[in-house]
Amino acid sequence: MPSLRHIRRRIRSVKNTQQITKAMKMVSAAKLRRAQIQIEEARPYAHKMAEVLSRVARRAKPGLNPLLTPREEKKVELLIITADKGLAGAFNGNVLRKAMEFIRERGDGVSLTLNVVGRKGRDFLRRRYSNIRKEYIDIFRKLSYEQAVLIGTDLVDRYLKEEIDAVYVVYTEFKSLMRQQVSLQQLLPVKPQEEVPSEIYQPDYIYEPGVKEVLDKLLPKHIITQIYRYLLESNASEHASRMTAMDAATKNASEVIAKLTLTYNRARQAAITKEIIEVVNGAEALKT
Repeated sequence: MPSLRHIRRRIRSVKNTQQITKAMKMVSAAKLRRAQIQIEEARPYAHKMAEVLSRVARRAKPGLNPLLTPREEKKVELLIITADKGLAGAFNGNVLRKAMEFIRERGDGVSLTLNVVGRKGRDFLRRRYSNIRKEYIDIFRKLSYEQAVLIGTDLVDRYLKEEIDAVYVVYTEFKSLMRQQVSLQQLLPVKPQEEVPSEIYQPDYIYEPGVKEVLDKLLPKHIITQIYRYLLESNASEHASRMTAMDAATKNASEVIAKLTLTYNRARQAAITKEIIEVVNGAEALKT
């Protein structure tokens, strides 16, 4: 059985760890609240823009804008959004698992380049692949729309120059505090949403100066807006995952402390009993 000093040290160590996990849970809870507000504000705009552009694109002539024109996917770029830090449960692992599945499915017939957001994804993929074209580190420390502009402009320019034929993105969609879902979406070329049959009148639009000019202006902005939403979704999901993981770690620490305390009390009781027996035996020996 371990010594009493050793058990006391272990209890003290676990209590210190528990204080750290409690603090991390509180920090993640505060950051999650801010991230939730951001994503709730960004979602309606992103969804409405996608809806309006889908209506315009469905009524436009084929080939009117290259961002709407599909090509044979010989050169594909995958945008992978992970976190810069760990201790977030399966958050990073789930995203990277989905990305690895996509890479394996594409096989050897496709030229695939990777565009990685987050230190964890960069470190994992760098050890396995040499085709990381760009990496964005520490952008979640102060996430802003300008960072989405930087990523989106780069991808749009490459697609317009026909350096790539398609762009896909793997990110984590924030559903609720307890549920986050890894999602794979095609970013380029832009696919109009399917028209949902409805009794509600679907209006057409009057374009000024014209459909082509409107699409040329709005489609790149649409790509940037969607990337910004993906970043916000991933940011909120990361904090939710870390909050859940730290809560579980705190509870596990309490269980470990309870078991160690029980072991300590038993060891202490055994030591006291042994001392009493030794005293009694000594007293009996003196009588004889």
